[in-house]
Amino acid sequence: MIALDSDYLEQQTPVYGVIFLFKYPVGQKKTDEAVDGQYDLEATENIFFANQTIQNACATQAILSVLLNRGDLEVGDSLTEFREFTQAFPAELRGEALSNSELIRDVHNSFARSSPFIDEGSRAATEDDDVYHFIAYTPVNGILYELDGLQPSPISHGSCSDSEFCDKIIPVLQRRINRYPATEIRFNLLAMIKDPRIKAAEIGDVERVTREDDKRNMWMWENELRRHNFVGFTHEILRNVVAAKLKDAKYDEWLDDAKEKSKQRMEERIKKGQKGEVVDE
Repeated sequence: MIALDSDYLEQQTPVYGVIFLFKYPVGQKKTDEAVDGQYDLEATENIFFANQTIQNACATQAILSVLLNRGDLEVGDSLTEFREFTQAFPAELRGEALSNSELIRDVHNSFARSSPFIDEGSRAATEDDDVYHFIAYTPVNGILYELDGLQPSPISHGSCSDSEFCDKIIPVLQRRINRYPATEIRFNLLAMIKDPRIKAAEIGDVERVTREDDKRNMWMWENELRRHNFVGFTHEILRNVVAAKLKDAKYDEWLDDAKEKSKQRMEERIKKGQKGEVVDE
């Protein structure tokens, strides 16, 4: 979303729900009452709500919180069966079922970053860490719900029909943003809408369909790059460079030149620091 504006959101209709990203207050203590809205403990009997039981899955869970609560969306046989299978589960068991679903896990992991290094010193987040969290908002059964897997239940923000959603969600988001200092601007809003290619095809907008297809091909390419482990590639380049220098009998010369340049850069940084200039690292 480019702007937090109901008119702009209305232009994206139909809007099935929104996903909101914000900095999570790590040190905040949980209370029996919601900060905004009201806990609806009985709602889990009629809507899909799951507690988040694993880390780094909030985005996937937020998307599913919208998809599995929209009766007007065709989500496919696998997700339909999953929704029906877990309908009688409490929120905790639904969260476990999500984490144990091979289909959901495979799709989630297909977007994970490749990390060739394992951090043995991992620790729990503290108040000084920047931790971000995704949550979902969507109208279900005539009520605007906030669906956050870290909360004990869905949070009701009052009555809301599908046609009222774009107008009613904006004040809710603004109140949440207002809890933060004015200097905090790290928020993001994603609208879950109908595939633009379908809308474009319905009106015969061939150029729009082509642009949307190209955009998705680029997304796939970017995701492949993001997931790729470039450590082996980098090592191979360095190995070949060193081999070429050794072959030309210029390895020592090349190494001495690199050391000299590093020394010069360090001396320049020290001089700038002594003059009180800002050193750009």
